[in-house]
Amino acid sequence: MSIDESTAARVAKLARIKVEPERLPALAAEFNTILGFIEQLGEVDVDGVEPMTSVTPQRLKRREDVVTDGSQQEAVLSNAPDAREGFFAVPKVVE
Repeated sequence: MSIDESTAARVAKLARIKVEPERLPALAAEFNTILGFIEQLGEVDVDGVEPMTSVTPQRLKRREDVVTDGSQQEAVLSNAPDAREGFFAVPKVVE
């Protein structure tokens, strides 16, 4: 695939980047260099290579999945403008 000056101008417009007309040939050449590199990456044989999730081979620490109430009811309700009987109190909106 090759990028010409009109395509480079369109990409610049879509990216909302102001590019002077005399800079369009250089921009098109840069796009073509990038696309050439991407085509090179497509030629690499990756059969049998496991996908990486991180560059460091370490497992994340795990903890038991235990359901709790958070033990912070009073702290949370202290921020409420109106709290009653351990709950947020809100004005009635449906009649």
